Amino acid sequence: MTPYKYILKPLLFYGLLTSAISAMEIKNLSQAVDVTGKQRMFTQRMLKDYTMAGMHNRFGNPREDLKKIMAAFEDHTQSLYDFTTDDITKKSIGASQKLWIPAKEMLEAEPSKKNARTLQVKLEALLKAADGTTKLFARLTGKKSGEIINISGRQRMLSQRIAGLYMMKSWGIDDPEFKEKMDASMKLFSDSHKKLKAYEKNTPETTALLKKVGKNFMFFEMMGGSDIFIPSLLFKKSMMILKDMNTATGLYAKIGAAE
Repeated sequence: MTPYKYILKPLLFYGLLTSAISAMEIKNLSQAVDVTGKQRMFTQRMLKDYTMAGMHNRFGNPREDLKKIMAAFEDHTQSLYDFTTDDITKKSIGASQKLWIPAKEMLEAEPSKKNARTLQVKLEALLKAADGTTKLFARLTGKKSGEIINISGRQRMLSQRIAGLYMMKSWGIDDPEFKEKMDASMKLFSDSHKKLKAYEKNTPETTALLKKVGKNFMFFEMMGGSDIFIPSLLFKKSMMILKDMNTATGLYAKIGAAE
């Protein structure tokens, strides 16, 4: 048993007790790529919720959503750790849990501009760690579908990252790298969308979902070049993209599991 087991079990057990959620069962590597990819999205969705709550914007009930996503993040972490037998992957998950502890403390406190920038940095580090774990699981599948699931799942994260950056700007949080981060996120989303559309195993359902996502992403592109901030509208569009890409990623995971 590795040291990470001792770190994970007590902390996550407490988190699960308080959220009344039991760890989900992961049945195969394709599903693991989907689930760990969702962890990346959660880091950015939590930032979005935090900033929305800080602005006292109640659209989408960000305070309740934040609590739900924090509980789900811990649930998924435990499930992924229990599922994998690969030591390197277990170590990666354990590293994410260490980063989660201080981020969780800040998320549980009342949102403030003073702490928002620090929280963003902590969640950024957690995002990178979760991305590393996702890539490890994708490689373990040994299939092209593993990378497709990774790319599709990353689109969920990017929808929330773009929205989170936008909300930070709307709240008046100064981030000197804002434009660079926003431009890079928008480009990565656009390039990834093209790769997914070209995937030879797309079904009529995945193709239709990608078409809807493309239309909603056009709104992101328009808002990205505007100085007028409409947080509620961008929140709505980000959730529409997230919903459709979550469905698409689940379908890609099923395709991968059947290979």
